[in-house]
Amino acid sequence: MNPLSFTREIDGTLDECLARATQALASEGFGILTRIDMHLKVQEKLGKTIPPTVILGACHPGFAYQGLQLNRDITALLPCNAVVREVEAGRHAVEFVKPSALLQILGDPHLSELAREGDTALARALERL
Repeated sequence: MNPLSFTREIDGTLDECLARATQALASEGFGILTRIDMHLKVQEKLGKTIPPTVILGACHPGFAYQGLQLNRDITALLPCNAVVREVEAGRHAVEFVKPSALLQILGDPHLSELAREGDTALARALERL
């Protein structure tokens, strides 16, 4: 079990898996703020090739707002990353970072309950894939 993220492998093209991940996140109130096509950036900047890997910056406005009310330091940990990466042709890993893993860095017990709520929502989203 990965202590940093919820992970599940699914079949499909990169675009299909990204669409499914985005839809699953949206079903739990998360929107996508950013997209980084890591494999394209590595190719562009280093001339190296890695398997297709896309990092989505996912944010749940309600959780983000609540967290900011509890501890303004969480801004350095926002948005939550969602990763879709190819593990073999036609198969991709979808990974949603666990808010509890990120927020423990701050050592703020007030954020623990909120982090657990975020974990629950992301685990449900992963099950929808």
